[in-house]
Amino acid sequence: MAEVLSQQEIDQLLNKVKSGDEQVSYHSLDKDAVPFDFRLPNRISKNQLRTIRNIHENFAESFSAYLVSKLQTIVNINVSSVDQIYYSEYVLSVSNPGCLYTFDIKNTDIKGILELNTDLALTLVDRLLGGNGTGSKQNKVITPIEQKVLQVMAEKVMLDLRKAWAVIDNYDFKIEHFESDIDFAQITSQSESVLLISFEIFIGEHSYLMNLCFATFAFDALLSKLSSQKLSSIRPGKYQGTTAREILTSHLQQTYLSVTVEFGRGSMSIQELIDLQAGDILRLATKISDDPIVKVDSRILFEGRPGVVNKHKAIKVTQKVFNNKKV
Repeated sequence: MAEVLSQQEIDQLLNKVKSGDEQVSYHSLDKDAVPFDFRLPNRISKNQLRTIRNIHENFAESFSAYLVSKLQTIVNINVSSVDQIYYSEYVLSVSNPGCLYTFDIKNTDIKGILELNTDLALTLVDRLLGGNGTGSKQNKVITPIEQKVLQVMAEKVMLDLRKAWAVIDNYDFKIEHFESDIDFAQITSQSESVLLISFEIFIGEHSYLMNLCFATFAFDALLSKLSSQKLSSIRPGKYQGTTAREILTSHLQQTYLSVTVEFGRGSMSIQELIDLQAGDILRLATKISDDPIVKVDSRILFEGRPGVVNKHKAIKVTQKVFNNKKV
């Protein structure tokens, strides 16, 4: 139970405050204050940033699987950060010369930059052309031949971005052109904010950086869709209105399985096999009245009776077999 002050104690406290003996300290509040820059509009909320991060984690997983198959080595890609910064700050962080591909999203005003770290770009070129990725190059300028090789990587990034963003809508990412100088890759004004998504790419024992920079001035339509979506229930547009069970069932129904028919089994010696000639009769362990067994992916599932349908050899399923027991 809280202690109750007497009237005498209350009067003493009031007298101390009036006399200046007790001072209320406000300076301690300053350490909890967080400076806010009113010039930088935070167009994207924290919830939307989390959704964007999850989308690009899916992209990173898809693109890393592609690099593993192409480079024939271990590749891991992690989303290291998702930030909103000034475009001028991003420009200052880009090395010169660099490896930059400007892109846009068709039917929108959204533009962006795909930035490959120069060391990453040269490593990719070396490995794609048959090297082991350990070669060195004093001149960091990306040559026209190297640009053509890296164009394949850039287009694959656009394709995987399109697949990753399909959970929100069907966005078509398209490469515009290559730039080695950030000053010629102007996608927005210096004072505007941009969305910067940084990836850390591990190829073998080495790590490299890759950045995606989106101009956010045209993000309003996209952000409205992010706001109306719940990440837990997001799925591509073509699957809207269907359950996960229905999607899996539909895919399974289109899956092909190998089916084989076994008419019987027998055994023979090596010498009998050597002496075997056309027209010889093989004695099987099964009876002529026994139905052949039907295997699906080497597993016995049915018994059947052979025949002909429309001049094609066929077998009619007569009964199911479960755990080697007839059903």
